[in-house]
Amino acid sequence: MTAASPEALAERAVPLPKHLFKLYVTGQTPRSERAIANLRRICRDALGSDYELVIIDVLEHPHLAEQDRVMVTPTLVKQVPPPPRRVLGDLSDTERVLAELHVEPAAAPGPAREEP
Repeated sequence: MTAASPEALAERAVPLPKHLFKLYVTGQTPRSERAIANLRRICRDALGSDYELVIIDVLEHPHLAEQDRVMVTPTLVKQVPPPPRRVLGDLSDTERVLAELHVEPAAAPGPAREEP
């Protein structure tokens, strides 16, 4: 997983990852910290390393929240792959978050096969 600033995403010259998420938070409140931790866990467990996460503090970047029409925090926005999807809250319900985002968890590796 990599975390990039909003400005770095705008200057990106390489292809986007398979999944791109923006999480809008308000400062370093317990609710914001919980949403960040929950999202990192969900992404790590469901997507491995095939995602990029941008955390946007609306106190520092209010114009970005306005562009994405974010009125409540925490708000998670899935931008890639389309269509864009949103989930509000601290993201504590993993199954609901994955269902709302239409994200299929990565397949777990099966048992090793032995050659005869």
